[in-house]
Amino acid sequence: MSVHKEIKKITTNVLLEMKRNNEKISMLTAYDYSLAKIVDAAGIDVVLVGDSAANVMAGFDSTLPITLDQMIYHAESVVRAVNRALVVVDLPFGTYQGNSELALSSAIRIMKETGAGAVKLEGGLEIADSVKRIISAGIPIMGHLGLMPQSIHKYGTYTVRAKEEQEAKKLIEDAKFLEESGCFSIVLEKIPAKLTQQVLKEVDIPIIGIGAGPADGQVLVLHDMLGITQEFSPRFLRRYASLDKIMLDAVNQYIEDVKSTDFPNENEIY
Repeated sequence: MSVHKEIKKITTNVLLEMKRNNEKISMLTAYDYSLAKIVDAAGIDVVLVGDSAANVMAGFDSTLPITLDQMIYHAESVVRAVNRALVVVDLPFGTYQGNSELALSSAIRIMKETGAGAVKLEGGLEIADSVKRIISAGIPIMGHLGLMPQSIHKYGTYTVRAKEEQEAKKLIEDAKFLEESGCFSIVLEKIPAKLTQQVLKEVDIPIIGIGAGPADGQVLVLHDMLGITQEFSPRFLRRYASLDKIMLDAVNQYIEDVKSTDFPNENEIY
């Protein structure tokens, strides 16, 4: 029997059960009520309120500028729309690195003010104190390793991470640390598929991939996979629609109808 179809509400425990049953986990981002409602109705397992909102909602060229207050606003909107999926919220840059007390207060604000089910953090051993303190407060954490967009200025590029042995070794150590600390899942972003397979052998919690090859589940940015945004076209991105063209055609038609006085017609007035 499919865990996915039987469960009325996805929790962190359900994801572990899905992994044990070899059932893949589907995950997409959402940042507003209307799109989150559609994604949840489709039967997605996890909705990530990602700090990628900085890119696709606000037009920034990195995830760094988005604030905790802005993330809470987006998460509140998503949680109001979602009935079934687990909602995970990114802790934004500057709210958990290097200060575990701030990390805990940031995570508590997200959980209390949004009603989300978990938070997500980027990093491994270097944020150990923050991870331990948040989990000790009973707040579920999804980890994030590999390409970590909040560290883009350290990397200087969005190329594939952990191709070298030393970085790959550290990634595996970090994954083990996150599992041992009590994280319920880890996102691996833009790393060699072989390394992902190695991580899957080393840890027992669900691994969600994005540009990391086959894993326990996959995640994509909603606006990218729907073709609303076109600026971002990495190899791992599969576009399932070209909504940019559909929306552009609709707006063009609306403009034409207004200019020609075709809209509103007799059936569209009181």
